[in-house]
Amino acid sequence: MSSPRFDIITIFPGMFAGPLDYSIVRRARDAGLIELHVHDLRDWTHDRHRTVDDYPFGGGAGMVMKAPPWFEALEAVRAMDSRPPHVVLLSPQGRTLEQALVRELAARERLVLCCGHYEGVDERVRERLADAELSIGDYVLSGGETAAMVVVDAVTRLVPGVLGSAASAADDSFGGGLLEYPQYTRPAVYRGWSVPEILLSGHHQRIAGWRRQQQLLRTALRRPDLLARASLSVAERGWLEAALRERALETEGEPDDAH
Repeated sequence: MSSPRFDIITIFPGMFAGPLDYSIVRRARDAGLIELHVHDLRDWTHDRHRTVDDYPFGGGAGMVMKAPPWFEALEAVRAMDSRPPHVVLLSPQGRTLEQALVRELAARERLVLCCGHYEGVDERVRERLADAELSIGDYVLSGGETAAMVVVDAVTRLVPGVLGSAASAADDSFGGGLLEYPQYTRPAVYRGWSVPEILLSGHHQRIAGWRRQQQLLRTALRRPDLLARASLSVAERGWLEAALRERALETEGEPDDAH
């Protein structure tokens, strides 16, 4: 099976030279586990200024990315590999990136990530070229480049062989639908703060149980919205309810901070 391929179309190809040349993505590329190609949208313009934007019809602030360069770019990029691409437009109007969506994208053999800019792209690009739209959150970015980097990083982690252990991806926050449990390493005691004793016990089953409980509690306290979609046993729900009640009582008994 050939390695999954990413094609990124952007007006700022130099932005990708640093972030994607380090860490896991770099190792995956060097090992031939993924292919990554960055294309300059301006290569498909036909004027001496290499213009990719114009004023919006109907008036309004800002500029809009023109349709012709996008159509020509995607036609050319499609032909660079025989595998059919899944074309993703990075857009604040798209589906929000979550781990479930990352897994869907990781199942694709080829992703083409289109980085919008200015006030967005001509609607005909969205309607006729994009298979999907994707947002990495409800905030404003200068363009789709940083979002594309996030997508490449998140998807690459799920490519078989990229991580040292398949369990690493499953144990990550959101990997199993919950936040990750607390992690510790040596020294066991630092400045008077000790590692939880159970982690030093060598009892793997008890450690696994403690870690699961910590995942549940941490998720309930920090991201309760995730619990609604998580699969918990009756015993786990009972333990969590008791733990939250106990924590609430402890918090009530704490003195207010002095101001």
